Amino acid sequence: MGRYLKSRCKLCRREGTKLMLKGDRCLSDKCAIVKKRPSPAGGAGGVKRRGKISEYAAQLREKQKIKRIYCLLEKQFRLTFEKAIRKKGITGEILLQNLETRLDSIVYYLNFASSRNMARQLISHGHITVNGIKVSIPSYTCKVGDKIAIKTKSKNIRPILESINNQSKAVVPAWLELDQEKLEGSVVSIPKRAEIPLPVNEQQVVELYSK
Repeated sequence: MGRYLKSRCKLCRREGTKLMLKGDRCLSDKCAIVKKRPSPAGGAGGVKRRGKISEYAAQLREKQKIKRIYCLLEKQFRLTFEKAIRKKGITGEILLQNLETRLDSIVYYLNFASSRNMARQLISHGHITVNGIKVSIPSYTCKVGDKIAIKTKSKNIRPILESINNQSKAVVPAWLELDQEKLEGSVVSIPKRAEIPLPVNEQQVVELYSK
């Protein structure tokens, strides 16, 4: 599984918005967007943009933003987009639905992990179950009715405990349901576009790949 190993704060500054790549740090005063200007890193005060960007550049930026929010490399994102094209409906909305219903996204939204990267680690290390069965594939697509839980033996792991203790501060999306006592969540419905509050324009990504 490919991983991005460089500074994630630079990715947020490149996109000019918080991508929530470092969990609680993104909500603190240590966040790079708060401490520094929300502009690309490099040089004195960041790289200055020259004039109006082209349509292609705007489309590329939206693709990069979505990739970085969901912590995907180019090949992984392309495969997800190709799956969206094959389904009936609005391609951009289906693309986001496919990304939202990935197991790593749901583990993050249920606050079992403080970030998507941490969620991927927990899943890969076998700490998460779906319908009582261990699933170690972060890209696993969850369906309506699926129950996602932390393995009983894994509930005392420090990073998981820290995330659980912060559950009261987080809001679980309406299309998910969380049982805090059992530390078990379930997929109630497939999220509609209005239920995906991300600062992205997915239609520009569709147009980019349609060229």
